[in-house]
Amino acid sequence: MNFDFTVVGAGIVGLATAYKLMSAYPEARVLVLEKEPRVAAHQTGHNSGVIHSGIYYKPGSYRARNCVDGRHQLVDFCREQGVRYELCGKIIVATGEDELPRLENIYRRGVENNIEGLSRIGPEEIRELEPRSAGIRALHVPCAGIVDFVGVSKALERLIRDKGAVIAFNARVNGIYRRKESVEVHTAGKTYETGYLINCAGLYSDHVARSAGVRSPVQIVPFRGEYYELIPEVDHWVRGLIYPLPNPNFPFLGVHFTRMIHGGVECGPNAVFAFKREGYEKLSFDLNETIETVNFPGFWKMAGKHWRMGLDEYYRSFSKRAFLRQLQKLIPGIRLEHLRPSPAGVRAMALTPGGEILDDFHFEKTEREVHVLNAPSPAATAALSIGDEIIKQLS
Repeated sequence: MNFDFTVVGAGIVGLATAYKLMSAYPEARVLVLEKEPRVAAHQTGHNSGVIHSGIYYKPGSYRARNCVDGRHQLVDFCREQGVRYELCGKIIVATGEDELPRLENIYRRGVENNIEGLSRIGPEEIRELEPRSAGIRALHVPCAGIVDFVGVSKALERLIRDKGAVIAFNARVNGIYRRKESVEVHTAGKTYETGYLINCAGLYSDHVARSAGVRSPVQIVPFRGEYYELIPEVDHWVRGLIYPLPNPNFPFLGVHFTRMIHGGVECGPNAVFAFKREGYEKLSFDLNETIETVNFPGFWKMAGKHWRMGLDEYYRSFSKRAFLRQLQKLIPGIRLEHLRPSPAGVRAMALTPGGEILDDFHFEKTEREVHVLNAPSPAATAALSIGDEIIKQLS
């Protein structure tokens, strides 16, 4: 049970990290611990499947650098491994004159982030790309696309197994102890000794860090993203990705249309507080996790700043008509009968005690550990580049 590296979490970031470790250290003994019976069971498997360009993120940030680099690596990986993807392109639409300054700000940021092919377009070009879409101006981002992230994860699983890695499923980590020259990791019934530990546990990354004695001020608060999808009769109305301008004060991209790699068009998401970290249904509830969140002062400070938006999101959660009105800003012809429910996802959002939403990937390190305590979107797109970043931090 001795390993050189142990990765906690077999989502796409954990698997990409294990893959990069084995590429950098071919003789290393690598272990991946996953509490579920399969890879990509949570955030990765409930992802909308978008290849993000990197246009939105602050230049020089982890998110900006890793997204652009990770996107190129992801596309190359999919080509090599036969994973389905498509660079279908994306438009970011301004529907009113008051939105044009924000659209221009995003364009300038995209130029700074070296987003290839980025262009400003007017109403005629919008209609050429997306005939049903409304908008007075838009940005066209041709390098954005769609992908099968579960397929990517399964390809990574196969590759690291072929290189000799051990993946232990149904292996929830319940204790991490530092020894003089190693780290001891306890799961139910088994103990592993490892030289270095990398925590990529996503929704439970803060719990895993605490089990290792890391006293980070950051806490994960779960937000559920709920979706509808277009009925097959009208899914041809969307050719690629149609996005609104994001709210600059909230870290979500707004209700949008996403063509999916296996067919169909997803509409959404909203963003509502989830009363369970892996709560994919409206009534999902876990008492201990809810108490943990409501006892965290950062949650109430964040809620105090964004309560009005939070109420709007909850209203859309229970009102299909309110959800529809947001969609109609982008495609006016959409009607209630064109929408049917689609599976939800849960995003791990990292908050500080002051109620600030962390706007970048966040790592905390000890002598033999790296804890990835914030890896929101575009982490799936950036996963291979995040693996490179973790190796830098280990070294």
